[in-house]
Amino acid sequence: MEQVTIKEVAKLCGVGISTVSRAINNHPDINEETKKKIMDTIKKYNYVPNNSARNLKRTDSHTIAVLVKEISNPFWGKALEIISREAMERNYSIVLQNIQDNENEVEVALQLEKEKRLTGIVFLGGMFNYDVERLRQLTVPFVLSGSGKELPNVSEKCAIITSDGEKESFAMVDYLCRCGHKLIALLTTSDEAGLGKVHLEGYIRALEKNGIAYDRNLVVKIVGNGRTYTVENGYQATMELLQSGLDFTCIYAISDTFAIGACRAVFDSGKRVPEDYSIAGSDGLDIGEYYRPSITTTFKHREKIAEESIKALLDMVEGKDAERVRMFQGKLVERESTRRLEE
Repeated sequence: MEQVTIKEVAKLCGVGISTVSRAINNHPDINEETKKKIMDTIKKYNYVPNNSARNLKRTDSHTIAVLVKEISNPFWGKALEIISREAMERNYSIVLQNIQDNENEVEVALQLEKEKRLTGIVFLGGMFNYDVERLRQLTVPFVLSGSGKELPNVSEKCAIITSDGEKESFAMVDYLCRCGHKLIALLTTSDEAGLGKVHLEGYIRALEKNGIAYDRNLVVKIVGNGRTYTVENGYQATMELLQSGLDFTCIYAISDTFAIGACRAVFDSGKRVPEDYSIAGSDGLDIGEYYRPSITTTFKHREKIAEESIKALLDMVEGKDAERVRMFQGKLVERESTRRLEE
């Protein structure tokens, strides 16, 4: 039988790649039943782990790992292009690792460090709710590049390049309230400790500031099946809202892809944007500017964040002074998909 890959073993067992790696390396923090299932699958499909890299010297490596939450999200396209280009210009190669919803980014990073002889790691697009003690077990410099208002004090090997998602959501919902909207629906994600939580906090805080009661029925938490930030998910979530009979005049979607899907759902329901429903997004994707109606959004400096992330990492790797903490603030861009309600 043809030899399978570690990714295929993980899929057959219904676990993440990092779990398979822990089973192979006899890690103590893995359920025995799960470990047995993985080892039986490895034997059945003749999988042979590639451990040759462990015998090579780390100092020979010029490899950077980039761990990405949901690599299919169009938000990361330009960021990954910039990171790859900057790394190549400084003679480093890139290992790109997609992180599944059920995978622990830190555990994946620890395993990759062993297997790929890494000299540095970028955590791209995650939240800063990592296990700090496990992060400190990384022996190479790393950058946390994502969204969060509470920044962990990790180690001298760590740099933090971020945007404040909670503050950005607060600003957008506050703007919508000032436009006269009092019934604002929210399309967010289901992760209770990730971006979904951050955006929900900003949404609630803006409502409170404007004296508007929070109605949880107007919050739709999208559950992704491998892919979360898709136009289809925004479409389906908005259709549910429109068919629910709930009264609302506006939708705030935490991504532009959700917002575009929401617009299509409104159109397919025989309504108009923004005449019947205002719709706002977040991310500042190019497609939102050229969509009709163009999407009111929060422009996030993803290119600058990417540039600063790879620069900080490579400076640390090369023993140079690096800026260890950098916070970028998104800019609200008012376009055609929202309107002010008449008094």
